[in-house]
Amino acid sequence: MVGSIAEFGNDIATLAELQGKLAVLDLKESTARAVLPFALIVVGVAVVLASLPVALIGAAHLIAVAFSISQGWALLLTAGAALVAGAGIAATAASQLGRSFDSFRRSREELTRNVAWIRTILLHSGRALPRRGA
Repeated sequence: MVGSIAEFGNDIATLAELQGKLAVLDLKESTARAVLPFALIVVGVAVVLASLPVALIGAAHLIAVAFSISQGWALLLTAGAALVAGAGIAATAASQLGRSFDSFRRSREELTRNVAWIRTILLHSGRALPRRGA
């Protein structure tokens, strides 16, 4: 009985170690996948911030002259267009960032299998094995 408990404890420790190694591998893979989308988010936000003054001044002036509207309305229209474009870039990159963590699925599935195995062992550990041919 003591040997079985020790063996079971060793199996649990081995599973925990393997589960930890798998989680580290998944973290490295997810981090590598997240670099490009995160960089694109940063670039998108920088473009939005940098383009706002230029868009508000340059395009608003052109709109005001072309449509014979006041400078104020032209500034608002230009700012709205710049915000929509920047938000589109950031939203596209954000959707890619979410997918970069899909590799943690392996760790979650393996953990589920390991917990099920431990439950099975615990449920049947005190029961006698059925005899064959009896």
